[in-house]
Amino acid sequence: MSKLLNLTKYDILDLFPRLSNLGACSFGEDPELFGDTLFEVIEDAPRGHRLPFKQQTVNELRTLLAYDDMDLDRVSWAVLSIDPTADVEEPPNWGNFPSLRAFWSAVLHAFESDPEVQAGREIDRDV
Repeated sequence: MSKLLNLTKYDILDLFPRLSNLGACSFGEDPELFGDTLFEVIEDAPRGHRLPFKQQTVNELRTLLAYDDMDLDRVSWAVLSIDPTADVEEPPNWGNFPSLRAFWSAVLHAFESDPEVQAGREIDRDV
């Protein structure tokens, strides 16, 4: 049974503020601004965010992926403005994922692989 069944969309947005932020920017209505393919958007998602945001995002993603598929769907539709499983025509070769779990797992991998998250500290890019 769904653990999030009685939560409103706004409750879910409050529960996952970092994912909500990504849904409003990187994975928003015009994610092609962040890359030519959905895979590029995912790989680029950690850039431009500070270490605490990245670490909090990793924690939220781990929490999200611990839920069952029904709750994962519910959260995804609350925080995302796109359907990462849809086979869209524009832009061409955009790409899609077989499931929302696969999509969020790829996002988690991108954040966990970020050099600052790996180092556990902010890295001065000018050095």
